[in-house]
Amino acid sequence: MSEENKKRKLNLFLALLPLLVIIVFGLLSVLKWKAGMNIPIISGIITAGLIGSWLGFTWDELQQGLVKGVSRALPPLFIILIIGIIIGSWIQGGIIPSLIFYSLKVISPGIFVPAATLVTSIIATATGTSFTSIATVGLALMATGLGMGFPAPLLAGAIISGAYFGDSVSPLSDTTNLASAMSNCTLFELVGHLAKSGIPALLFSLIMYYFLGVKYATQANMNMDSIAEILQGLSSSFVISPLLLLIPVITIIFSIKKFPAIPSLISVALMGGLAAIIVQGADVGSVVRTMTNGFTSDTGIKMVDSLLTRGGINSMGGTVILLTLAVALGGILEEIGSLELILEIIMKKVSSAGQLIVVTILSSLITALATGAQLLAIMIPARMFQKAYKNFNLHSKNLGRVAQSIGCICINLVPWSVPALFAQSVLGVQAMEFVPYIFFAYFTIIINIIYGFTGLTLDKVKDIEVTNSREA
Repeated sequence: MSEENKKRKLNLFLALLPLLVIIVFGLLSVLKWKAGMNIPIISGIITAGLIGSWLGFTWDELQQGLVKGVSRALPPLFIILIIGIIIGSWIQGGIIPSLIFYSLKVISPGIFVPAATLVTSIIATATGTSFTSIATVGLALMATGLGMGFPAPLLAGAIISGAYFGDSVSPLSDTTNLASAMSNCTLFELVGHLAKSGIPALLFSLIMYYFLGVKYATQANMNMDSIAEILQGLSSSFVISPLLLLIPVITIIFSIKKFPAIPSLISVALMGGLAAIIVQGADVGSVVRTMTNGFTSDTGIKMVDSLLTRGGINSMGGTVILLTLAVALGGILEEIGSLELILEIIMKKVSSAGQLIVVTILSSLITALATGAQLLAIMIPARMFQKAYKNFNLHSKNLGRVAQSIGCICINLVPWSVPALFAQSVLGVQAMEFVPYIFFAYFTIIINIIYGFTGLTLDKVKDIEVTNSREA
């Protein structure tokens, strides 16, 4: 008998067990023990490894699954570390303080919350990355909004919503490119299809943010003394100049020109360091320390100092560790066939396009709950459901839209996911607090389900064989 035939057969209980371990330990760890998700994910990896051993997998095979999972995350890991450098250098260079300063002077309190969503969406669309949008302009808007008296969870939800709308519809986004590749549709087919669900979801979100934010507008207008104090603290601690805003503009130009992400981000991080030396008068050693350990703000204003004391490579260590564990878990689950079996069983109950959309959404959410990793929440459903979408005569861009919408956007509803924890570390708000305010994610789910059962925007393939030959 071959080695493959010697393996025991995986059953549904064993397939679900690692996910159940993670969910149960995760809820206890996050909500009760306040210990984060590292140990629950390691517990899931250990459980999957023990199941794999019982099934007949060798340690080398299981280890290969772990390695494959981690190897997929190397580019995002580098980007996360570079973003830590950008945050520190952009604060020390006066770029983020300048953004805060001018935002306080320009944005009207009455429309501030929806405006924060629009601004971060524009930046993320232009740059192709939600992380950069949140870490730069989003951080500036957070400080500005807190200065006006808006609640931190509401601001964080608005900023995240805008950033992930821009990320999802940007042709420069790594997750959008991944979704198009995994679902076997072209990039611009997917971008156009994502806009059909993303734009309505964004409009509904803006309405919600306006009505929730407007009740704080009067309070914001009354906080002019506080705002004046913030402006004074920023101008006395940093050289504030509109010329510093050229660096974010250059970042957008790099993305429009489709320069490689990592070299581009390194370049703008170095520009922040040069601004700190040339404009703010910092010495080289200080800039290097800031890039490593983050910036320590000393404006004398508690709220501003708490927001501007951040950044640096070391500040991203927790996110890097969690991302590494999450993708390692996904790798070993794929190796033992756990997720594949679960999805196969689910597919036996699907009898309509609407049910197929719902199942794809649930599968992506299950992957998000279990791993917290965007790449896996996109890749696994996109790869597993291709045949099912063909059987229902649905164009592959429908699959790409659902996989990208849930895996990239709605994963933020999982408090222990990498994107949610990243936003938590940058914006300084607990994920459990801002999750209820990410309206864009909720509307995205609702609109995709409505489209599934009504058939709206669900483009079909009339001649599958002709389409397949064209795509090939």
